Amino acid sequence: MKILQRLIAVSFTASAMFFATNLKAQTTAKNQFNLGLGAEVGVPTGVSRLGTNFTLGATGRLQYGLTDNFALMLTTGGYHFFQKIKPGTNKRYESYGEIPVKIGIKQFFVPNIYVAAEGGLVWEKLEAGQGWAPFHRRDLSGGVGYATKHWDIGVRYEDFYMKDYHSGLVGLRLAYGIGL
Repeated sequence: MKILQRLIAVSFTASAMFFATNLKAQTTAKNQFNLGLGAEVGVPTGVSRLGTNFTLGATGRLQYGLTDNFALMLTTGGYHFFQKIKPGTNKRYESYGEIPVKIGIKQFFVPNIYVAAEGGLVWEKLEAGQGWAPFHRRDLSGGVGYATKHWDIGVRYEDFYMKDYHSGLVGLRLAYGIGL
């Protein structure tokens, strides 16, 4: 959790510092919407490491440029956590999926380089017809990336938490964006 708190603090501090300066990092167009469709791969963190070994996902991100270097984001999609084999058996742990809905900010502090922070809720979909988990968790993520007019590649840490239960992922996202 301390890593997440530090990452979020660094993201917000960097955003505040660079938002207050007069840089010309025009990577997001002011008053324009952009839709990014991304593929993601990652490694589980927290409790997720016990039964899964990697994640794959797909996300859609709607972005609105408030200025030429600061944007608001709305992100949703899904991540699938692939199961490990239980030690001493040929059986696997159960795989599951996470469906996040997040809002956030993206700040470009030099051309094409950004810092992002998001927060929202995540719902868990259980394997083999078991349906939805009976609860939802909070979702916080922070990351950095490189974006051009159409391409966006970023690395982020995402934490799904509820009281003392933490799971999540460290992920790499490659997305293609189109202006709306």
